[in-house]
Amino acid sequence: MARIDRISVHRRLVPLRRPFVTAVRRADVVDALLVSMVDTDGRSGWGEAPVSWRVTGESHESVVAAVEGPLSEAVRGMPGDEPGAVSARLAHAVVGNPSARMAVECAVWDLAARAAGEPLHRYLGGSSAVVETDMTLSAAVTAADVAELLRTAEEHVADGFTTLKVKTGAGGDDLRTVEAVRARVGDAVAIRVDANQGWEPEEAVRIINAWRDDGVDVELVEQPVHRDDIDGLAYVTRHTTTPIVADETVWTSRNLREVLARGAVDRVNIKLAKTGGIAEAIALADAAKEAGVSVFVGCMSESHVGIAAAAALASRLQQTSGSHGAHDLDAGLWLSASPVEGGVQYAGSAVHLSEAPGTGIERLAPALADAAPIGGRR
Repeated sequence: MARIDRISVHRRLVPLRRPFVTAVRRADVVDALLVSMVDTDGRSGWGEAPVSWRVTGESHESVVAAVEGPLSEAVRGMPGDEPGAVSARLAHAVVGNPSARMAVECAVWDLAARAAGEPLHRYLGGSSAVVETDMTLSAAVTAADVAELLRTAEEHVADGFTTLKVKTGAGGDDLRTVEAVRARVGDAVAIRVDANQGWEPEEAVRIINAWRDDGVDVELVEQPVHRDDIDGLAYVTRHTTTPIVADETVWTSRNLREVLARGAVDRVNIKLAKTGGIAEAIALADAAKEAGVSVFVGCMSESHVGIAAAAALASRLQQTSGSHGAHDLDAGLWLSASPVEGGVQYAGSAVHLSEAPGTGIERLAPALADAAPIGGRR
C-alpha cells in the first residue's frame, strides 16, 4: 500500500488579464501557493491555498508554516488511498488555517483518485466531466468603470456566457449599474449580484427591491451585508423576494445550521477555502440539502489547481445535493496563463474536467517563474 511521502510548496505569480475589483480589494496578479504531494509509489497529487487575509485570515507565510509544519506531520506516512481518514486527521491538526488545509486535503483526494485510476470527479461520485460557470464583472465606481464593465459584459455574452455576476458595494451607483448591464445584455442572460459585504441591511433591501420593481430580474444577491451580521442577513432575506445567498457568512456545516435556524439565507456558495477541503464541503452540501437549501460551488482568486478540485466537487453536487444553474468557477479565466500543465480546461462558460486519473495535473508549467521563496522547504 502506497503511503504519503513528501509534501512541497510552490509559489507562482500569475498576471491577470485585467484588474479584478470588488468592494474590498483590487488585484492585478494572483500570487498562487500550490502544494504537491508524492506517495511512495511516485504518484503526485496537487492542491492550492488561495490566500486572503480579509477572508480566511491567512498570509502566504502562515499557509507555508502550516503546510510544512503540522499539516505535513499529520499526513506523512498515512495511506494514500484513505482520503476520508486523512481528512479527519487534517481537521484536527491546526486551529483555523482553512486555505492551508484545503491545499493539503485536495492533494490527498487527488492522490487517492490517481491510486484508484479514476478522474477525481468520478471518484467523488460525479458523472459529468463538464460544469458550467458564470463570469464575474468587476465592481464599477466611476462612469469610465461602468462603460468598461458594459463593454466587457457584451464580450462575455458573445463568448457564450449565459450567467454574469456583477460585483457591487464598492461605492458606485450599484442600482443604475446593474440596470445598465441588464439593458445592454438583454433578457436571455442571467444576472447575479455579489455585494461582498458592501451594504447595510436597509440599503440592501432598498436596492434589491428597486431592481425587482424595475423588472431587472436579478437571479440572486450574494452576501449583501457583513459576514458577522446574521440578523442583518435575515432582515434582507425577509424583506426581499430575490434569493439571498450566503458566502462569507457560511463556512462549515456547523455554522450553516445557525444561519438556517434564523432563516437568514435562501442559498449557499460553497468554497473549499472556507470549508478547509473536500470532506467538509460535502458535509456542508449534505446539510444544506437536508434543510432544503440549494448550493453552488464558488472560488476565490485562485488558479487552475484550486479550480480542478472545486469543479470535481461541483460535478458531484450536481448528482447529489440540489446544485443547479451555473457554478462560480471563473477564476482561471482571469489568469494570463495556468501555473500547471494538464488539469481543467475552459471553453467559454464550460469548465472541462480532465478524464485522466485524479485532477489530471501533470507538472508545474515552466513558463512561470517562482515568486520569492517562503519557508524552509521547496
